[in-house]
Amino acid sequence: MVGAVRKLFSTISHYVGKSAAVAELELRKLRHDPTELLTRAVQPILWLLVFGEVFAQTRIIPTPGLNYMDFMAPGVLGQSVLFISIFYGISVIWERDLGIVQRFLTTPTPRTALVAGKALSAGIRGLSQTVIIYLLVAVLGVSLVTNPFSIILVVAFVLLGAAVFATLSLIIACIVRTQERFMGIGQLLTMPLFLASNAIYPISLMPDWLRVIAHGNPLTYLVDALRGLMIGGASSEYGIAFDFAFLSILAIVLILICSRLYARVAQ
Repeated sequence: MVGAVRKLFSTISHYVGKSAAVAELELRKLRHDPTELLTRAVQPILWLLVFGEVFAQTRIIPTPGLNYMDFMAPGVLGQSVLFISIFYGISVIWERDLGIVQRFLTTPTPRTALVAGKALSAGIRGLSQTVIIYLLVAVLGVSLVTNPFSIILVVAFVLLGAAVFATLSLIIACIVRTQERFMGIGQLLTMPLFLASNAIYPISLMPDWLRVIAHGNPLTYLVDALRGLMIGGASSEYGIAFDFAFLSILAIVLILICSRLYARVAQ
């Protein structure tokens, strides 16, 4: 029994180590272009300063118990995680053209670890946006919850949400053959995922057919958890535990699918 536990622990440690190594390799790219993180922060800043401020003044969208900026801040963070992660797969197409994917596939690293490492890298990039958005919404007077436990959970959900969307992006990259087709599909997915969620308006305002889509949208559960953890007086509609379970199961399923498809990139 003890030997089996040790073997399991060793396997998990090996897997985590390989995933962390892949993530660290991916993050080295930021040293060559650190301005990427700042340029990606422009869009969420505009959403908060322009869209958020305008709609907060007009009071068009009812958000019972919260002012609109409080309601919208977690949605903008979720949007930022989505937009960073959904185009992450294009890096795999670049790596294929440079022959890097072929080298990865010849190593003993499990393909699931390769995919998980890339998903983790996308999550770490998302954390940089989390810091920027937290600072901005604090300046705007949003009633943030700042206790360490809530912040740790926000970090966990950002990593998890980024993993879901980055792995979905990697699956698309494994199927399409060109950067142009990948970008077209990515652009096709981003706005429907964003608008068919609870990021900028409550699901209760949607028509029935759109509510069905929203309830199956992973961004809905990411934003729901972020709203319950970030904003004082807000609560999670589905429950933090359910949000975590939904995103975790989806991430695992997508990683397994992507690991099966990953070899297609090199073909």
